[in-house]
Amino acid sequence: MGYFLLISFAIFLAFMLIDRPLLVIAFKDGQLVRHKGKVPKGFLHDCQDIAKRHPFTGTVKVYSNRFKPAKVVLSRSIDHRTQQRIKNVFPHQSFK
Repeated sequence: MGYFLLISFAIFLAFMLIDRPLLVIAFKDGQLVRHKGKVPKGFLHDCQDIAKRHPFTGTVKVYSNRFKPAKVVLSRSIDHRTQQRIKNVFPHQSFK
C-alpha cells in the first residue's frame, strides 16, 4: 500500500511540474526562431511585425486553463512595452 501511494505521489508531482503550453513562439534578436503548436496566422504575423520594429529575444507561451480561455506568458527578457503590445494583439477568441 505504501509503495502505491509513493508511486502515485511521484506521478502526480511529475505531472504538475511538466511544462505543457498550447503554443510556444521563440524569438532571437527580432527574428522568429521556432514555433510549436497551432498558432493563429494573424497573431504570428503581428508578433513578427512587433519583433521587426522593436527587436527582442524571448519566448511567448500560451497556456490553457479550465476556467479562463487562455493565459499568455512572456519571458522576462522582453521589455514591458513590448510585452503589452503582444498582449494587445493576442486573439483570445481563438482559444476558447
